[in-house]
Amino acid sequence: MKTITVYGSSQVGPRDRVYEDSVSIGRALARSGFAVMTGGYLGVMEAISKGARSVGGHVIGVTTDQIGLQFNAQPNSYLDEIINYAELRDRLLHMVEKADGYLAMPGGIGTLHEIAETWELMRIGGVPRRPFVCYGPMWEDVIGILEKSPYLGDGYHGMITIAQTPENVIEAFNE
Repeated sequence: MKTITVYGSSQVGPRDRVYEDSVSIGRALARSGFAVMTGGYLGVMEAISKGARSVGGHVIGVTTDQIGLQFNAQPNSYLDEIINYAELRDRLLHMVEKADGYLAMPGGIGTLHEIAETWELMRIGGVPRRPFVCYGPMWEDVIGILEKSPYLGDGYHGMITIAQTPENVIEAFNE
């Protein structure tokens, strides 16, 4: 079974549009035969997990002591499998190396870091190039600015697909 790693904010709640879209995307990914892997906590991570689990999908949470212990965070209740690392960087490396594709939902600095690390590892050959989708106008703006920038070197362009609807996300992974 192919696994899609999903990055996104821990700060969204059930009444937030991004949370609702994440539940829909998690459900659609599972229906398309993908397992989902997230950071395992709240917000987007919980919503993707909830959606996938609601239709019998396999859900992996990759947690870290650096978040769990520092912020007293508990893994969400929709996980089938929990993989824990002591260090945040080891958690992210696992999520990059063990995935068959990547999805970045809206998020903050942590999500931006995850996008940058994944993008760079694919560019330099640290991991094979895999489907990489960024969801929504936020990432369209950020990725668009970077791709038009004179500071972005060779090899970065065209590696990320921007999706504006949950349906676009699934189409990108099913191509």
